[in-house]
Amino acid sequence: MKLAKLISFLGVLAMSAVLIYAFTTGDFGAEGSKLLAMPWGIVSLVDLYVGFILFAGWIIYRERSLLRAAVWILLLMVLGFFIGSLYTLIALFTSKGDWTRFWQGERGISA
Repeated sequence: MKLAKLISFLGVLAMSAVLIYAFTTGDFGAEGSKLLAMPWGIVSLVDLYVGFILFAGWIIYRERSLLRAAVWILLLMVLGFFIGSLYTLIALFTSKGDWTRFWQGERGISA
């Protein structure tokens, strides 16, 4: 579990750095239109959003509150795997070393 925490933490750091870089130096409108004009740009976005949908399924399964899950998913769709890494890191810490609880959230807690 330590390795998973390290990878998730590095994901949060890496995504923080590239998001700050992109928001401070990039032009989303101009660059986004170029990306969508290229076939591999479209493939990359479809690939990314398929991953978002799969990750969102895990969030919906783990969270008991549909509203809480919706907020996480909205943030995921806007901020990408910065949120995915953060969600994973939080899940790892709150699972207290229990892999079942990590994957299943409160569903993994024995009654």
